[in-house]
Amino acid sequence: MAAANNLLSEDQFLCSICLDVFTDPVSTPCGHNFCKNCITEHWNISHRCQCPICKEAFTTRPNLRVNTFISEMVVHSSEQQVSKPGEVPCDFCTGTKLKALKSCLVCLASYCETHLEPHLTASRLKRHQLIDPVENLEDRMCTKHDKPLELFCKTDQTCVCMLCLVLDHKTHEFVPLKDEYDGQKAELGKTEAEIQQMIQKRRLKIQEIKHSVDLSEEDADREIAEGVQVFTALKESVERGQANLINTIKEKQKTTEKQAEAFIKELEQEISELTKRRAEVEQLSRSEDQLHLLQSVQSLKAAPPTKDWTEVSVRPSYEGTVRRAVAQLEETLSKDMKKLVTAELKRVQQYAVDVTLDPDTAHPDLILSDDGKQVNYGDVRKNLPDNPERFSYCVFVLGKQSFSSGRFYFEVQVKGKTKWTLGVARESINRKGNITRRPQDGYWTIWLRNVNEYKALAGPDISLSLKSQPQKVGVFVDYEEGLVSFYDVDAAALIYSFIGCCFTEKLFPFFCPGLNYGGKNSAPLIISPVNQAE
Repeated sequence: MAAANNLLSEDQFLCSICLDVFTDPVSTPCGHNFCKNCITEHWNISHRCQCPICKEAFTTRPNLRVNTFISEMVVHSSEQQVSKPGEVPCDFCTGTKLKALKSCLVCLASYCETHLEPHLTASRLKRHQLIDPVENLEDRMCTKHDKPLELFCKTDQTCVCMLCLVLDHKTHEFVPLKDEYDGQKAELGKTEAEIQQMIQKRRLKIQEIKHSVDLSEEDADREIAEGVQVFTALKESVERGQANLINTIKEKQKTTEKQAEAFIKELEQEISELTKRRAEVEQLSRSEDQLHLLQSVQSLKAAPPTKDWTEVSVRPSYEGTVRRAVAQLEETLSKDMKKLVTAELKRVQQYAVDVTLDPDTAHPDLILSDDGKQVNYGDVRKNLPDNPERFSYCVFVLGKQSFSSGRFYFEVQVKGKTKWTLGVARESINRKGNITRRPQDGYWTIWLRNVNEYKALAGPDISLSLKSQPQKVGVFVDYEEGLVSFYDVDAAALIYSFIGCCFTEKLFPFFCPGLNYGGKNSAPLIISPVNQAE
């Protein structure tokens, strides 16, 4: 078909009536071709049946037959070679522009399959540089010298022509355009691969985030269920406490009422007796019988059968009833709270990490164990380099491990110490001179001072009231949640939580064993292995 195309000119695909590519091409008896609709309309208007080209007349309107060869050629030309929007058209086609197959950098023109033939056969044109079809070939010419841009100036990072090489860029470094093209194409290949890798990483991150959302939803459902269960139990405890309080008061009131009834009954009996005695006294006092009065008065002077009611009271005391009920409720809640914290501690211990001390950050007065698990204050300062990571004034040390996402947990034994500070610190903290430990300065810590004074260094500090002195402290961090919590491991009690923190840097475990104070605080801080709470 390509060979046939080369033998036919473009005009042979055009109807001489509409001057456009054939639609349903048909042939007349004289051998000329027209669009079926064009020749039919022409004969209908002219009322004469003759060929528009050779003027041959026909006595009767001939039976038009489809020209299958032209139809196939037109279809092939339309489907394969007619220039579509966005494609480079042939510069030499007239009428319907066919799609260009190549562009010539010498001729600065683009050619379809037919018009490209001379460049493929003529020896003089074979030397021209052909490329895939492009538009605006003028842009490939040097605007200053009107020569093809064939070289690349690496000094100025621009395309130049041969005259630019000799006239304007004499001392510059040049390479052929193709060499630079190959190099840049290879770099683009690397860039494409890197971008593809970045895309893949982000797709994986999307999957990870979606998976995290699913896990978060499961966690949320579990927490809601546990929360409803806990608060239902608390509500029931409060309601039971309230009911018990009301019953206690009502029972006491009933007892009081019964006691009052007994007292009243007894008093009424005494009143009855006294009324009888008064009547007897009254009757005797009216008697004029001297002997009878004197004989009877002695018996009436005897003490009446009554008791002393001065100290008798029926008003009960309710003082302390509510307080005792609340204290009992508090005890119940405390037991429930302990169960909750124990379960919480067990959960956070699942995020236990292996932490070791970083000697490059340790103050020169500190002594670190060989395994990096213990630190205490020493009496002799070591001669160590004052590198940027090292604390130079405060007796601090950081852990080697850093964390910039997720959750982590570690435990530190503080047994036998009278002073210590524990927590986490961000990477950019000040390590020289006197240091203020506050969240604003990158420290989230708690401390012990004077044997039993505990504080959260929240800026301002918050005094902590603990039921017992922790022997082992657990430190838990949820980076995304902005949470730092401290636990008394043995008592399974929450000591303090920093909430709503905003972490943007790496976090490091932080330790300060404090000074020795004459041996009173010589015990080391020990990073302990985590045993899951039972």
